[in-house]
Amino acid sequence: MVSLQSHLFRQYVKWTANHTDRSGSIEEQRQEFEKVGKMMSMPSGVEVKDDTVNGLYSEWLIPENTQSNSVILYLHGGGYAIGSVNTHRSMVARIAKASRTPALIIDYRLAPEHPFPAALHDASGAYQYLLEQGYNNQQIILMGESAGGGLVLSTMLCLRDDGIPLPAAAVLMSPFTDLTASGESVQTRRKQDPMNKPEDIVITQHYVGDCDPAHPMLSPLFADLSGLPPLYIQVGDDEIMLSDSTRLAEKARKSGVEVEIEIWECMWHVWQFFAPFLPEANQAIQNIAKFVQSQH
Repeated sequence: MVSLQSHLFRQYVKWTANHTDRSGSIEEQRQEFEKVGKMMSMPSGVEVKDDTVNGLYSEWLIPENTQSNSVILYLHGGGYAIGSVNTHRSMVARIAKASRTPALIIDYRLAPEHPFPAALHDASGAYQYLLEQGYNNQQIILMGESAGGGLVLSTMLCLRDDGIPLPAAAVLMSPFTDLTASGESVQTRRKQDPMNKPEDIVITQHYVGDCDPAHPMLSPLFADLSGLPPLYIQVGDDEIMLSDSTRLAEKARKSGVEVEIEIWECMWHVWQFFAPFLPEANQAIQNIAKFVQSQH
């Protein structure tokens, strides 16, 4: 059953989306997202350590109850144009704590200053950085939400094509896998989705630049998915990007990839962000933690 809190948060999310000027400059949108990030509290028992990964500011989020030699490499969302370590620190720290697994989150380069394939190069470089630090590929779990989820997939495709050993598994939360916005849910969920409108997807054009948005490294839904490690997907039933996940799961299975997908009733895009206040967010993070621990 959907919680009372979810009904209240849905109204908050809808109000915020309706009162956010998405026609403003990218810098203005970044500043607004940074303000949201500052409002999110950190969980207790997680150490934050600064790092620099291939010249990029990064942070280690290390739970005090770590019981693993594995590591999560987290790629944040934001349409490849906004978002940062600051905006996502709280949510990733909660995932790390629940999983009892350290997480590394990087400030990959953003568009329009750095269009495709800058973010892909940074993500692939961060993965190889972990290998250089002595982690075995089977100790690494790639994770990301929204555009970060799409970037996780593109990163694994890039690694696969370059002959680099792939991670143990990947966790995708509301992944943005189709930058052409051809999924049926873009239209069928437009009234239910309290956060995103179909026209909001235009933000990714800053990253696409002059490239074809259907390029498989931009829209991994259209890529050959064979050889990828197990995928664990969480997506809300009310979000316009639902089809990005359902089509991905179907295609991955047909390609021989092990896939687990959870479609959450009445949930919106990346509801996990609202932990610890939203029961569904807390439960989703616990489910993620179980999957991560199962890969150890």
